[in-house]
Amino acid sequence: MIRFILLQNRAGRTRLSKYYVPIEEKERRKLEYEIHRLVVNRDPKHTNFLEFRNYKVVYRRYAGLFFSMCIDQSDNELTCLEAIHLFVEILDHYFSNVCELDLVFNFHKVYLILDEFICGGEIQETAKKVILERLAELDKIDT
Repeated sequence: MIRFILLQNRAGRTRLSKYYVPIEEKERRKLEYEIHRLVVNRDPKHTNFLEFRNYKVVYRRYAGLFFSMCIDQSDNELTCLEAIHLFVEILDHYFSNVCELDLVFNFHKVYLILDEFICGGEIQETAKKVILERLAELDKIDT
């Protein structure tokens, strides 16, 4: 199960956070700080997986953003790494070359995309085409 997803920039500012387990606000800030400290200082020669408390963190860096996913010890790291990449591909297609400002000013759309992709801490859909078609349908409803 995915415990939480974080999108953070190099400076440590959290641009998106989605928690699938109840965690108090104070603990969330502490988690975000610790995760950022771990991934930003990590040598690029190392894997994109690290142990964190009783969980695993899978992360990937795209330009100035770190996409991190905290998962259970028994979950497959490679599946989560591919899920992060798929999420970035969907964002890139939806926003036509996504950047950090797209995430900041269109955060409601980013959460919508994430909810189409992951529900309740489990990956629901892995077909990029299906997700993009569903987002196009939702955009038609909004206008």
